[in-house]
Amino acid sequence: MTHDEQSRRDASVTLAPRRGIFLKQGGALQSARVAASFYGRDFADAPTILVCHALTGSSRIDQWWGDVLGPGKLLDTDRYCIACTNAIGSCYGSTGPASLAPDGKPWNERFPTVTVEDMVAVQRDALALLGIHRLAIVMGGSLGGQQALQWGRAFPDSVGGVVAVGATGRLSPMGIGLNHIAREAIRIDPVEGLRLARMIGMLSYKSATLLWRRHGRKPDRTSHPNDPKFDVEGYLDHQGDKLAARMDPASYTYLSKAMDLYDLDPAGWRVPALLVGIDSDWLYPPDEVEQTARRLAPHARFARFESDHGHDGFLADAAQLTSIVKPFIDTRVVDSDVARRCSTPSAARRIHENATSAPNETA
Repeated sequence: MTHDEQSRRDASVTLAPRRGIFLKQGGALQSARVAASFYGRDFADAPTILVCHALTGSSRIDQWWGDVLGPGKLLDTDRYCIACTNAIGSCYGSTGPASLAPDGKPWNERFPTVTVEDMVAVQRDALALLGIHRLAIVMGGSLGGQQALQWGRAFPDSVGGVVAVGATGRLSPMGIGLNHIAREAIRIDPVEGLRLARMIGMLSYKSATLLWRRHGRKPDRTSHPNDPKFDVEGYLDHQGDKLAARMDPASYTYLSKAMDLYDLDPAGWRVPALLVGIDSDWLYPPDEVEQTARRLAPHARFARFESDHGHDGFLADAAQLTSIVKPFIDTRVVDSDVARRCSTPSAARRIHENATSAPNETA
């Protein structure tokens, strides 16, 4: 067990407002369970950084972004409280299509359409129930970056700064098209379709340069003269198998549709923001990330991340990401006294009172 796993504090809260939870696309939920994980200092005594996960992630940051989490790292557990919640619509402890509906049967395709706006609204209410009312920084990559931007749009008085990496205010037609193919594959066959969806996704997360360097035209170790196979094929098969073993196919369709639907309104933007574009990313191209930053001017700025890893660059190069993002966090983070005034005195105990072993997996 790693240090981060040992220091992780898992929690779960249930939102059940009297009138229900109304969603942007017209659906509603009677209640919503939200899984959360916390690292580092207590949020009553230190600034809180909220990390938002991407398409296949969970609230357990140590399982998918551990390279930037820990003492002295970008997500410095000696200085900050680091928080993450599992988005509604997902399947790692929060309410989603695999959850039971009021009739006692899984929601499945009956689950209402969720949007990034819904994810953030539920996230905000869940954190408030735990006692967190002010966030020093909200940050994330990809779908997590979209959520970070929505925090700045919807709750500017609750956020000190926003960091969005490999994310824009709206997904391109190319991205929407790739997501559509993935969802169609899942519709035809949920398990095999999810495998194919992951393969499509993994290609969109990499660059051609990286694939040439890492795989080239090498044969796969399982290749046989009567069944020749390339190394890149074996890699994609392995990635598809791993995701199919841990993720609900319906959650993939709901969260990918949320990515498609998001369209950030830049009017009146007033939260300091750092948007990071990865130069080899063709899913969220850096020029589109820069365009989003210009739409949010004068309160946002753009930074370029140099990597041949493609969209996944923010997961692959912790040192460069830290060099770009840490100065922004250092200038925006609130001090501990302000953080204490923005949280209720007894709120920190609620994490322990709501501790849970809700399922959570790697991204």
